[in-house]
Amino acid sequence: MKKILITRKLIKDSEDKASKIFNPIFNTNDELYSQSKVIDMSRGCDGILTSLTDKMDKGTISKLPDTIKIISNFAVGFGNIDLNAAKEKGIAVTNTPDVLSDATAEIGILLILGACRRASEGIQSAKDGGWKWSADYLIGKQLTGTRLGVLGMGRIGQKIARIAKSLGMVIHYHNRSKLSEDKENGATYHDNIKSLFSVSDVLSICCPATKETENMINKETVEYFPKGAVITNVARGDIVDDDALIDALNRRKIYAAGLDVYKNEPNLNPGYLKIKSAFILPHLGSATKDTRIAMANLAIDNIDEFFNTGSCVNKVN
Repeated sequence: MKKILITRKLIKDSEDKASKIFNPIFNTNDELYSQSKVIDMSRGCDGILTSLTDKMDKGTISKLPDTIKIISNFAVGFGNIDLNAAKEKGIAVTNTPDVLSDATAEIGILLILGACRRASEGIQSAKDGGWKWSADYLIGKQLTGTRLGVLGMGRIGQKIARIAKSLGMVIHYHNRSKLSEDKENGATYHDNIKSLFSVSDVLSICCPATKETENMINKETVEYFPKGAVITNVARGDIVDDDALIDALNRRKIYAAGLDVYKNEPNLNPGYLKIKSAFILPHLGSATKDTRIAMANLAIDNIDEFFNTGSCVNKVN
């Protein structure tokens, strides 16, 4: 049996599955391993099942034992792994696409609703008690008739768009390429971000983090939005320049933000904590039991497929 290091604790169903296929090394207390500990614990192993919390940069990968042939990431994203360094060392890298789209899209809608309807302020007011009703008390933005811009119309973006359309929102999107008519489902395509942002009363960021999308929301591009727009992010923190968004929120150019992902997680920029109109969640996109089991099982299957066939359909490098 292949020996596999699993860097974070999995739900029992998935750990049981791994035990039937491999000789696994489990993280029984869910300790966040240092890079040096990952290197040490991987000695004698054939593969590693990593999480987004594991920083598998070039320095770390270069020091992995030569027995490691695959890094199976427990996530759809793989920004925590240096793909080129892995490829140079002959290590395959895989991810877990598709299985978390529904759960993540649900959080995407929650971010839109929470930011537009001032949920953070409402929750705090309810906890404080003694609030006084008035005609303009915690007035928010209604979704019906509002234009939603979807940045990245992949699986998650399309699901968010379908739900938002059912709520009466008018859908616009930007993608690397125009979708087929059935996938557009009545949405309007924009071939550049300036055009999309300029009509987005609400923006849902759903695109992958790449060199091209890094800091796509920045000091210049926030000015493209209508005054009082809402920006939400269910994708990756690297896409947003935090200082630029915080500044835009403070001067009310941007009305509110709904965020589930951040740079340097879990250490989000403290500027967000001072802004009442920031609706923030601790990266809950895939956080349902069914989804987390499906993700871990797919990460396990990716390793099994690789060792049985020499490749994997979910290989990303």
